[in-house]
Amino acid sequence: MKSHRYVLLTALFALAAFSHSASAQSYVLIGWNDLGMHCSNRDFSKIAILPPYNNVHAQLVYKGEGGKPVMLTTGYTVNYAIPGNTFSVGKTNFWTYAQTLFGLAAPLPPNVGLTGNGLSGGMKIEGNGFIATGIPVTPFSDNDLVNEKPYQLIHLEARALNSTTVLASTDVVIPVSHEIGCLKSGCHVSEQAILNKHSSVNGTFNRNGPVLCASCHASNALGTVGTKNAKSLSFRIHDKHKSFIDERAKTKSTKLAACYNCHPGANTRCYRDVMLTDGEKVCQDCHGSMATIASSISAGRRPWLDEPTCRSCHGSSFGEQTNTLYRNSKGHGNLYCSACHGSPHAITPTTQPNDNLQNVRLQGNAGTLSKCTVCHTTKPTGAGPHGKYYKDGVAVEAPSEFVLQQVYPNPVTAGAAAQAMVTYSLPVDAHVTLDVYDYAGRVVSKVIDADVSGGVHGATLELASLPPGVYFCTITAGTYHAANKIVLTR
Repeated sequence: MKSHRYVLLTALFALAAFSHSASAQSYVLIGWNDLGMHCSNRDFSKIAILPPYNNVHAQLVYKGEGGKPVMLTTGYTVNYAIPGNTFSVGKTNFWTYAQTLFGLAAPLPPNVGLTGNGLSGGMKIEGNGFIATGIPVTPFSDNDLVNEKPYQLIHLEARALNSTTVLASTDVVIPVSHEIGCLKSGCHVSEQAILNKHSSVNGTFNRNGPVLCASCHASNALGTVGTKNAKSLSFRIHDKHKSFIDERAKTKSTKLAACYNCHPGANTRCYRDVMLTDGEKVCQDCHGSMATIASSISAGRRPWLDEPTCRSCHGSSFGEQTNTLYRNSKGHGNLYCSACHGSPHAITPTTQPNDNLQNVRLQGNAGTLSKCTVCHTTKPTGAGPHGKYYKDGVAVEAPSEFVLQQVYPNPVTAGAAAQAMVTYSLPVDAHVTLDVYDYAGRVVSKVIDADVSGGVHGATLELASLPPGVYFCTITAGTYHAANKIVLTR
């Protein structure tokens, strides 16, 4: 499985050649989408499940000389544009029906979405990053209105306020598919037939459309409360179809196909991340069957708000913030989890080359954004992402206590080349003094006198100027004190 994934990525590595090394730049812009796939109807004349609505995030990092990276917001702008996708009117009839479907006071301007954003514009500051919501993108490029391109790129550029100089830029996927709906899998003959099935509904229900499903069936995705007896859209869909779909979902391929009946889809294949390719997990491994999803909602679970967590498999050290969805959680350096790992259902590396493009450009390889010098001027010491310590890119256990290891080599042959190494462990950040004393208690070499991050560290003891004899390597870190003997021989 891995070899197949890396074959897909081979072409990407060439892209790093024309991109300036991120470690040589003072600014780094990291962007991502909040979901692995946004989807919408193409035809809104009868029923509407989701409108054109895509959300893009970004964080701008300043790599100053010395110190830690700084997140920049105030005084800076991030603009976005989708190359080759500059209009949406005509690619879908959403603008014909949007006012009726969403109860708007006036018709939407052409190519402007429900939040007022268009297909290009500026992102607004939110927290320590930038966001643009409700971008009304469709899966069709301007020069092809027939074939869907669900993994197009959106280009982001950061500038100082009122400046034309681009400080940093990036290209990330803006995922969208029309491969959603009740007809594409052959389950229903028409959307009018679906409306006709609602013959028992009383009140102002428009049986000829257009009807926003979420106006009656509550949807946390759209923020609608619906009506009590109608129940949520997620519950109705999964409960109504559970016996038919679950019966056919027995193997890995048929389980994926079952979800692709409604979620994009047999062609889009929106679930594409490393959990599928390396972990061989399908949707049901985390979400459960259709019946399980429906019953969990009946038991009080809130769709879109209460979802499977990383910590349920990986533990709290690799989990989301408490009571926070993965896509809203932050971690190391106050970066969003998605900034380093990718969007939900598109955790990098994925089977789609465009998903991996940003990390290939930033660090030279696909997968988790894990190269420290992407954001740090020099490689830091101490705890890294998830509070873990890393050796050769692999997480190792953090020290649990202060320890001064034995000096190596020991004894040391005195002379011009006399030198030794010592390793020490700090469970927390501390001010460290590391000195070499002679047998009379005098400091003969000051090695360290500085603030040091928690972790495992090494120091070189320069002993060339010392005559043969007995010495002591001593350390003080907070309230911890220790000393180890060094013997210099002829």
